[in-house]
Amino acid sequence: MKITIKISGMTCNGCRAGAENALKRVPGVLSAAVSLERGEAVVEYDEKTAAPSDLRAAVEKAGFKAG
Repeated sequence: MKITIKISGMTCNGCRAGAENALKRVPGVLSAAVSLERGEAVVEYDEKTAAPSDLRAAVEKAGFKAG
C-alpha cells in the first residue's frame, strides 16, 4: 500500500532526513521518500504490519506535524 502524508514544520534538509528516517524505522515500512519542497512523504508499507496512524505518529514523534 502507498500513502502520501503532508508534513509541516520541516525547515531544512536535516529535518527532511529526520522525518524520512523516522518513517523508515516503523515496522512494515518498505520505502519512504520525504520532499522538503512539497512538504510531504510518500510511504510504501505493508498494511498487515503498519497503519497510517503509525506513520503519522512516527512523524509527530520526530517533532513535525503530520496531516
